Amino acid sequence: MGRTVEILTGKAELCRSIMGALPDWFSEPEVIEASAQAIEELPVFGYIEADVVTALMALKPHLPGAVEIALIATRPEHHGRGAGRHLLDEAERFSHEAGARLLTVKTLAPRNREEPQFEATRRFYDRNGFIRAEVLAKLWHEDHPCLFMVKPLAGVQARETTL
Repeated sequence: MGRTVEILTGKAELCRSIMGALPDWFSEPEVIEASAQAIEELPVFGYIEADVVTALMALKPHLPGAVEIALIATRPEHHGRGAGRHLLDEAERFSHEAGARLLTVKTLAPRNREEPQFEATRRFYDRNGFIRAEVLAKLWHEDHPCLFMVKPLAGVQARETTL
């Protein structure tokens, strides 16, 4: 059984290592490098089994109302073993503590191709309570439509904010 921990150092290197092991999802080196740089300033959590970080998640607060899963990735040899579920639990805990009412994620939308890896990703979010909210056809690139998914968080009261 593993554990979830906050990653404070070496975020970019860990990101490169895990994303680089997933060429079916992340095949463009510039995307991996941009992700590695972007997560340096974000809260990052890892799932550890036998002293190895098997999965990684970066969160991007859009407070007061939402927290985005900016990146989540699991080493291929650990797929289907619960690391992603544990990281989602941590994302919900983090969001609750921040007072957020929504947890969001963006992933590749269906695009009339055989892409079982992306269908598996969408099913993972479906199974874990996310709602397919909107397709943003050109957010990333015209050949990479973005599926915006949202999970309402139960039991979170909205904080009052002053603008």
